[in-house]
Amino acid sequence: MRLFPRRLDAAELQEWQPRLYAILIALVLGVAYVIAFVVENSKPVSLHFVLFTARVSLIWLILLMVGIGVAGGILLSQLYRRRRRARN
Repeated sequence: MRLFPRRLDAAELQEWQPRLYAILIALVLGVAYVIAFVVENSKPVSLHFVLFTARVSLIWLILLMVGIGVAGGILLSQLYRRRRRARN
């Protein structure tokens, strides 16, 4: 590992890097999509439980459901792995 990286000449600095620009464009589009998604889903909705009702923003409900889905998927995969190991 070099302490000081080598100096780039003018030709290397002006070199077209399409992969870098594609990544930057994808990142900007992704961030814009997330911002638009949050803004569009910020309206309050009523969430009815058995004993009470809560009013929350739709985005929080969506994120809660995604979190429950991810946690459930992780738990089910661990259960499947444990059962598979017990058979062998």
